[in-house]
Amino acid sequence: MQPDLFSAGPPPVGAADWLVRAHALRDELNRHNHAYYVLDEPSIPDAEYDRLFQELQALETAHPELATPDSPTQRVGGAPLPQFDPVRHDIPMLSLGNGFSDEDIEAFDKRVMDGLETLQEVRYAAELKFDGLAISLRYVDGLLVQAATRGDGTTGENVTANIRTVRAIPLRLHGTKIPTVLDVRGEVLMYKQDFARLNQRQRDAGQKEFANPRNAAAGSLRQLDSRITAQRTLRFFAYGIGVLEGMDMPASHSALLDWYQELGLPVCKERAVVTGAAGLLAFFRGIGEKREQLPYEIDGVVYKVDRLDQQKHLGFVSRAPRFALAHKFPAQEALTQVLEIEVQVGRTGAITPVARLNPVFVGGVTVTNATLHNEDEVRRKDIQIGDTVIVRRAGDVIPEVVAFVPEKRPADARAFVMPTECPVCGSPIVRLEDEAIARCSGGWLKCSAQRKGGLQHFASRRAMDIEGLGEQLVEQLVDSNIVTTPADLYRLGLLALATLDRMAEKSAQNVLDALQKSKATTLARFIYALGIRHVGEATAKELARHFGGLDKLLAASEEQLLEVADIGPVVASSIRAFFSDALNVELVEQLRAVGVHWPETEGTDSGSKHLQGKTFVLTGTLPNMSRDQAAQLIEAAGGKVTGSVSKKTSYVVAGAEAGSKLAKAEELGLPILDEDQLKALCAEMS
Repeated sequence: MQPDLFSAGPPPVGAADWLVRAHALRDELNRHNHAYYVLDEPSIPDAEYDRLFQELQALETAHPELATPDSPTQRVGGAPLPQFDPVRHDIPMLSLGNGFSDEDIEAFDKRVMDGLETLQEVRYAAELKFDGLAISLRYVDGLLVQAATRGDGTTGENVTANIRTVRAIPLRLHGTKIPTVLDVRGEVLMYKQDFARLNQRQRDAGQKEFANPRNAAAGSLRQLDSRITAQRTLRFFAYGIGVLEGMDMPASHSALLDWYQELGLPVCKERAVVTGAAGLLAFFRGIGEKREQLPYEIDGVVYKVDRLDQQKHLGFVSRAPRFALAHKFPAQEALTQVLEIEVQVGRTGAITPVARLNPVFVGGVTVTNATLHNEDEVRRKDIQIGDTVIVRRAGDVIPEVVAFVPEKRPADARAFVMPTECPVCGSPIVRLEDEAIARCSGGWLKCSAQRKGGLQHFASRRAMDIEGLGEQLVEQLVDSNIVTTPADLYRLGLLALATLDRMAEKSAQNVLDALQKSKATTLARFIYALGIRHVGEATAKELARHFGGLDKLLAASEEQLLEVADIGPVVASSIRAFFSDALNVELVEQLRAVGVHWPETEGTDSGSKHLQGKTFVLTGTLPNMSRDQAAQLIEAAGGKVTGSVSKKTSYVVAGAEAGSKLAKAEELGLPILDEDQLKALCAEMS
């Protein structure tokens, strides 16, 4: 459990005791800032935070003598600066050497062992390499007095006014071990969700978007007007040290980061102390597996010899330390040429411009195609055929064209022209006035591209989960006119499947078995599988939880749909339009007729919400229910299912072979339910 670093005293008894009240407000706001920006555990609603902030702001305005340099109100930004003053680092901010392969890491470990003249495995601190902007923060007697960029390593830029707006950075250190002088080295970065919001604001304002979170963070921090910086959500992680006066240096790098946490400085939790090259590589692979789920961008990991006396012994070579190394992931951006721009037809008829590229290795794979999203994006980014472009790929995300390189545009570059007819079925391409996406008007009955996309979506893992029914098999079934609708899938026979290319009797039987198994599903999966426009997995779950049964959903008016959580007018209109189409209703009835079924409940619209506000975690295998069925039961009673156990979890439902989640629940003393207890709890009436 984190220590309570900020202790606000009780509110003043007398209304005139302004000094006491201001002190209490500052302490309380600092505590909430720390909970939100450092611990990622918001402690109060935003509206309540705003109320406290406004009270302190009004108090300091009415009584200027109460204002202090470390007050939360001092983060809002000041007047524009004419330029950034240079700051010389007392201890240089050096760069790191890079490693890319297992052999590089093994060689690094050997160099360290040779340098330390030891045959024993070395302990390393392993942490993340953030894709942000390196910063040095100077605290004097615990108060933040200066912040500077890395610059050339020796001299950086004074960005103190802007850093003061970053709520993740404490304006005053906390704890019992406060040094006289402390230079904290770390990284300012922007979370992915904050980057997306910033670019949306840029688009709404008709302004240029940022290419990636790193550019956004750097651009935000180097604003001459700190009021602009204050409007952008920046974060900070501490990972190093410069000058330290007034106390002894910790014995190890890991101990340094633990001490930083005590001071109230944000330190990334994704770190470990490992032993030898094998430990380094295991850490690297573990982070690689969870990279896409991290809320921020990283481009690798960093290894440092943990003991600081060993770091000092190893010293430096050129401009990099011998005791540290950056282990980089494969590049996620690269330059290549646009050979052509064509369009693809999606399962909803969406027409998407796609750049055909000169093959380029990026993000660990060779990329030949990249999305351009829609016609407006092509125009806004001014991408032309023949351009040299920046291509980005992140994990399993479809590669996209970020921007073109103006100085490399050839004289014969050609602008993209959106076709007026669907390249698959020849139907007119239409675009509604209030939409950015153009669509084929042919529909799934006429346009085979929409039919194929719809069937692939229907069979996908998060929908009906029909194993073996992949893209190639769907294409054959549609091109051979064997399957027209999802209901036709359940009428397939062994002979029809076995005679298709790359299919044999055994593989055909496996597909038929998977189809039979998929008939028993959940209402949420079935709704999602129908491919209703604007209805994603989360919305399908809300619809299933609210209505409980399909017939209620089929009969629901737009007004009734608007009563469902997180559904607005556009989504409600789309759902109502889908179920008003006789062909779609007929498809639903055909699927029921071939045996597709699911458990139905009363639904939360009938008032059964007695588990609202309760959070559940499912682990292990239940004897008579799948996890999806258990989740639907919980959600139908108003509860919420999450994937990880924390002290905020209300119940953990454990089945056979429950693992680490059950162990953590027992450690936290959380209520643990079996299947029968879960059913009983969900059946209780409020």
